[in-house]
Amino acid sequence: MKLINTGLGRTGTTSLKAALEMLGIAPVFHAPDLFTNTKYLDVWEAACEGQTIDWRTFFADYEVADWPVAFFYKEIIKAYPEAKVMITVRDPEEWFKNFKAVWQQVLSINLPIPRLQRLRRFIRLRMMEEFFEGKGNDKAQMVCFFENYVEGVKEFVPADKLLVYNVTEGWEPLCEFLEVDVPQQAFPNANKGGGFKEFVTSLMTGAQQ
Repeated sequence: MKLINTGLGRTGTTSLKAALEMLGIAPVFHAPDLFTNTKYLDVWEAACEGQTIDWRTFFADYEVADWPVAFFYKEIIKAYPEAKVMITVRDPEEWFKNFKAVWQQVLSINLPIPRLQRLRRFIRLRMMEEFFEGKGNDKAQMVCFFENYVEGVKEFVPADKLLVYNVTEGWEPLCEFLEVDVPQQAFPNANKGGGFKEFVTSLMTGAQQ
């Protein structure tokens, strides 16, 4: 494991994934992996239920761990003391607006497709009720949650080992942190909401794994 991103979903994590792949730092574990391969979701659900997970085995095929790493970032960081750590951030109010729009859209799709049903259950129970403590519809509480979460990561990870990063900053701070050259290509803008919509569509049309 080379890099752990503790950032919440809808903070530019999809653009970050595309950027890291352009830098050759891949594969990147990202939220869709949970639902395109049920073995990952089975382990994640077990972790949510309090079972001890061998995270080094779980991430054995990945160079980067990304959202929803936030659920268990302390345990995962402890499992990989050699990995660099970052947190993607954005304006908290804009984050809430974008995040709410996406999860409400997913929950509005109620079709008898097993993977889609598991995604809806995960969002309702594991994410909205447990991780976000049932605050999902309250803007003020979610903004406060976001700010407190970021501060919690800053307190847990020493400042000299943590990159606090907004994807609008582009290549320079990311490449400096990762100690790699800045590419000639423009920094990717991979997901303004459409990417996740396409992923949900793939769950609706793809074969069950």
